[in-house]
Amino acid sequence: MSKTIELGAEGSGTRLDVFLASAVGISRSYVQKLIANGHVLVNGIKAKASYKLETGDVITGVIPDPEPLSILPEKIPLNIIYENSDILVIDKPAGLTVHPAPGNWEHTLVNALLAYCPDLAGIGGKIRPGIVHRLDKNTSGVMVVAKNDGAHHSLSSQIKERRVKKVYLALVVGHLSPKHGAVEAQLGRDPKNRKKMAVVTGGRDARTDYRVIDYLESYTYLEAIPQTGRTHQIRVHFAAIDHPVVADSVYGKKTDLLKRQFLHAHLLGFDLPASGKYVEFKAELPEDLQGVLNRISS
Repeated sequence: MSKTIELGAEGSGTRLDVFLASAVGISRSYVQKLIANGHVLVNGIKAKASYKLETGDVITGVIPDPEPLSILPEKIPLNIIYENSDILVIDKPAGLTVHPAPGNWEHTLVNALLAYCPDLAGIGGKIRPGIVHRLDKNTSGVMVVAKNDGAHHSLSSQIKERRVKKVYLALVVGHLSPKHGAVEAQLGRDPKNRKKMAVVTGGRDARTDYRVIDYLESYTYLEAIPQTGRTHQIRVHFAAIDHPVVADSVYGKKTDLLKRQFLHAHLLGFDLPASGKYVEFKAELPEDLQGVLNRISS
């Protein structure tokens, strides 16, 4: 798809990538790739993403057709909470990986989504069609998927600007005090194990607020509300204060109580891409986690 835009005074002084992402309705990261690959010209000349536009600039761009995905659709059942023409909200079960990766191209959420909604292929120009955020394989709960580029851009922007509300339910080891608080510590790759994350000096800022729901035996049942979206953030933060998530085999210890970490994405709130109306969706605690609560409450 080709497009030519002659800039008026309203866009003067704006970065090229920021302007195009908003004007065309695609993600800023995809725009930056298009610019870097020479698909965008300003006044007939290649420009950098950081170029500050001036009144009268003529922007010419070509959005190439998405490359065919090598990911095969699979008819994997989806627990759909809500759907409209822009988004799909699902309750992801534990054990389901969100997107394919080398050595794991099958049996993922993306495979299931492509079977349910074939038009997702190529959205955002990525190998992760429609995916704007993710949950760990063994974390269950509510997720939103974009069904078109406009929705992808809107949701990605909301996440980047920290306007998306996320509430998780977790069971952690020990009695956490005080009952309301926050864990604030920079996160980055563990220098001793690059497959793990850790609290590291000079890492990315991260904050997780929490509220204790109940103390059960030697555990704390709580709500965790991440204010940032770092990889494994909740799991690393609570492990760092000596209250690891129960059954987290990576950052805590295995237990006979449960075969996967007790972490569930309970609530997701955001603005609908088309109307801007704020909505919230919930995924109730699955049977395996509810069973643990019943066991330690009796």
